[in-house]
Amino acid sequence: MPRPAAGDKPFLQRLGPGLITGAADDDPSGIASYSQAGAQFGYGMLWSMFFTLPLMIGIQVVSARIGRVTGHGLAANIRNLYPAWLLYIVVGLLLVANTINLAADLGAMAAALQLLIGGQPHLYIVFFGVLSLGLQVFIPFPRYAPILKLLTLALFAYVATVFVIDIPWSQVLRHTFMPDLSWRADYFMMLVAVFGTTISPYLFFWQASQEVEEQRAAPGEQPLREAPEQAKAHLRRIKIDTYVGMTFSNVVAYFIILTTAVTLHAHGITDIETSAQAAEALRPIAGEFAFLLFAAGIVGTGMLAVPVLGGSAAYAVAESFRWPIGLGLKLADGLGFYAVLITATLVGVALNFTSIDPVKALIWSAVINGVISVPIMAVMMLMAVRPEVMGRFVVRTRLKVLGWLATAVMALAVAAMTFTFLPK
Repeated sequence: MPRPAAGDKPFLQRLGPGLITGAADDDPSGIASYSQAGAQFGYGMLWSMFFTLPLMIGIQVVSARIGRVTGHGLAANIRNLYPAWLLYIVVGLLLVANTINLAADLGAMAAALQLLIGGQPHLYIVFFGVLSLGLQVFIPFPRYAPILKLLTLALFAYVATVFVIDIPWSQVLRHTFMPDLSWRADYFMMLVAVFGTTISPYLFFWQASQEVEEQRAAPGEQPLREAPEQAKAHLRRIKIDTYVGMTFSNVVAYFIILTTAVTLHAHGITDIETSAQAAEALRPIAGEFAFLLFAAGIVGTGMLAVPVLGGSAAYAVAESFRWPIGLGLKLADGLGFYAVLITATLVGVALNFTSIDPVKALIWSAVINGVISVPIMAVMMLMAVRPEVMGRFVVRTRLKVLGWLATAVMALAVAAMTFTFLPK
């Protein structure tokens, strides 16, 4: 039986790279950043989730289109167009930030599981790392992708948490749409961290590469430059998939900020460094059920985010050196790709056994993501309008405006943070 065209699939089957990318954005590291934003500034950053949503949608659609149109991920396209030094700097920073994120996510998952069932967190760190690697290396991608999609359901834990605590909705809505901005240095540093968590380079690389994976896994499908007759269905699918995924991501992030603002900030708990610490702090304030939902969500989202972090690093490095790429490859056929994936994950595991505190480095990782996203987004936008890259599928006015606006906003946030730290 022939495979149904992209436009003929049921709605849920059209959701894939965009949904998984959006859900992976709310990883335990992101949960920690959002929890810290809510605990430290109360309702003061709720506005950022609505503000960044269209920008996030725009830049992620651009990344997905680059992958689907060219049949190559972002690193391969950067390699073909720009100097090698630029590629190696971008990929090197991505690898460092992703590895720190991996370490923090694994540590947060282990701490959350310890809160739920007790035991030794270091054993859980090894268990989660090995389990994630086993799923990625030994399960073929067409069977692994639905597992990732199913794991997105874990994020509903954070939506459910809001409904077991009392919310002053009129006050919340007022602060959401009429925010009280602060010009303090710590506010802008947290804002860059939130932006860097929401609009993050590893999401660009992952979604573009997943479009390539899906195209290669589907019989008869080709890059859109080579098969323009397939464009209408796939560009529509990318749009729907990305709109749903990014909206899902930002709604969940909004609820995490809201939950910690209503509970922790309102009770004077303003210093939250980890997602597990946020979950534990909720217990005496919001009750046992809210605590259980929050902690269980950390474990579920971590199982989704760890492969995305490791995978996006592997795609970027392997494409830089022209190695075979893809989670659909057998281990023997993709040794370089899987070596990067395994190494990044194992280094993330190992960091939790050293004197380096990956959790304390987490906020700086989010800030690094915010800083390096600016040149990466600029390069993406320049590629997306070049006919020699995109053929007849160069991005048009609306996507250009959204993409460049997202780039400008990130650049302004980084500049404002830098300015506030300058000596007066």
